Amino acid sequence: MSTTAKTPEAATPVAATPFTEQLNLPPKLRRDTLRVIPLGGLGDVGRNMAVLEYDGRLLIIDCGVLFPEETQPGVDLILPDFDYLRGRLDDIAAIVLTHGHEDHIGAVPYLLRLKPDIPLVGSQLTLALVEAKLREHRIRPYTFAVHENQQESFGPFDCEFVAVNHSIPDALAVYVSTPAGSVLHTGDFKMDQLPLDGRLTDLRAFARLGEKGVDLFMTDSTNAEVPGFTTQERTIGPVLDSLFARSKQKIVVASFSSHVHRVQQVLDAAAKNNRKVAFVGRSMVRNMGIAVDLGYLHVPKNTLVDVKQIDSLRDEQVVLMCTGSQGDAMAALNRIANQDHRVSVGPGDVVIFASSLIPGNENDVFRMINKLMALGAEVVHQGSSKVHVSGHASEGELLYCYNIVKPKNVMPVHGEVRHLIANGKIAESSGVPEKNVVLAHDGSVVDLKGGVAKVVGEIPNGYVYVDGSSVGEISEADLKDRRVLADEGFISLFAVVNSASGAIIAGPEIHSRGVAEDDAVLEKLRPEIVKALEKALADQAGKRHDPYQLQQAMRRVVGRYVGQRLRRRPMIIPVVVEV
Repeated sequence: MSTTAKTPEAATPVAATPFTEQLNLPPKLRRDTLRVIPLGGLGDVGRNMAVLEYDGRLLIIDCGVLFPEETQPGVDLILPDFDYLRGRLDDIAAIVLTHGHEDHIGAVPYLLRLKPDIPLVGSQLTLALVEAKLREHRIRPYTFAVHENQQESFGPFDCEFVAVNHSIPDALAVYVSTPAGSVLHTGDFKMDQLPLDGRLTDLRAFARLGEKGVDLFMTDSTNAEVPGFTTQERTIGPVLDSLFARSKQKIVVASFSSHVHRVQQVLDAAAKNNRKVAFVGRSMVRNMGIAVDLGYLHVPKNTLVDVKQIDSLRDEQVVLMCTGSQGDAMAALNRIANQDHRVSVGPGDVVIFASSLIPGNENDVFRMINKLMALGAEVVHQGSSKVHVSGHASEGELLYCYNIVKPKNVMPVHGEVRHLIANGKIAESSGVPEKNVVLAHDGSVVDLKGGVAKVVGEIPNGYVYVDGSSVGEISEADLKDRRVLADEGFISLFAVVNSASGAIIAGPEIHSRGVAEDDAVLEKLRPEIVKALEKALADQAGKRHDPYQLQQAMRRVVGRYVGQRLRRRPMIIPVVVEV
């Protein structure tokens, strides 16, 4: 059997997908249309933010951050792109916050810097957590607390709030009704039937709203690839009890600083095993203090101590509840692993990772686990023991919701591309027509008109990097330079030439950092650099010297050498000074 290879001309072109198709700017919004624009959370697990627009007014649902990956060195946080809102801040009726996780509230301070009096709407705990963050930014917000079953209007948006179960108390879904159509946004949710706080996802309200009519169902996609139902939170308690009972020395538990349910289980297990708990990490101390004050966290008597008191306790009496489960460089657990913290771990100590891995953090977490184990600690994580369950609905729960709500259109949110696609397929399996499943990305513009939702264009939308005190100043080009410096090092070249005679007065000097070969080896290049520089000067004889051309002449010599001999591509910085 013979085969014939296709030539490039004969190759079948790859069809565009909803995630690759290049769209134009959207048309002007018509009065009888509700527009939905996701500014974050579609393609990433984080940076969640959606803008609803009707009759000249805007309603924002969530405003969160994304945490950087290894390919974004030096970046502290990644924000949604607010450019679409900058000229329309007075049009914002409110910011509705579904719950208090950082990927849903973390960017609020940066948006309120632009207009501090935008109303913040959310549950009691959610607002308390965001207010604590805003105090650090010296912003005094206008807040409006709501609870499940409450109905409120913000401009032309009539909102009803629905209780949902998640890994943090007081989470809410929101049903938004306008004359042009209705949207049900789940926020993050799951359907734990025996929740620790007794607060179920209100499926009766979902069904009632479905009967009323849901034109667009925006659903959490994080666990759409996971079959069945998410495991119940209460299964974690007995596992922690068992670990605490058999541990003979210090126990360190790492979790998200807002995971009130997990902290409650740790407190209960510690009290049962006659141990004291100390919170470690600024955000953990702050958030758990808020949870205690508002009655969401119940501390058993004589169980909680200040971290300064642990030195007076025996190791078998100590439990440390700390931040850093995602490998964050400055978080408590990473500093403990690097032996840069007042708390230390050693042989016989147990470290429990009571959280799941956020995609992109795997390398940082595994590196930290290796360091902790090298110190002699036993490390227990989700892969080796049932010490964490997800806070997101799995395939079975999503299908259940689609069958209850019976939406006209579905727009998967909160997840990577694979999660969004999987969620869309679940919607189709429940009977939602394929053409009514809107697969969008950040910046897509979705118009809802006459019960039909479709993508009508897109707006410019990118990552906004927080780097120290700067916001939005770091570009992709800057990050590329940082990656080159980190991976390849740099070589600097310096020469002084006479602007009149064209003679080389000093140099060229060669210095390198982070390059395998030392300066002595690179010194062998000096004659070739001088030759190239003299030729460039001769070519410019009688003309005004172009420093850039002179610098490029030196760069080419060094670049060719390190590329061919060292198989590296360091950053080369040539400088030519004329005197």
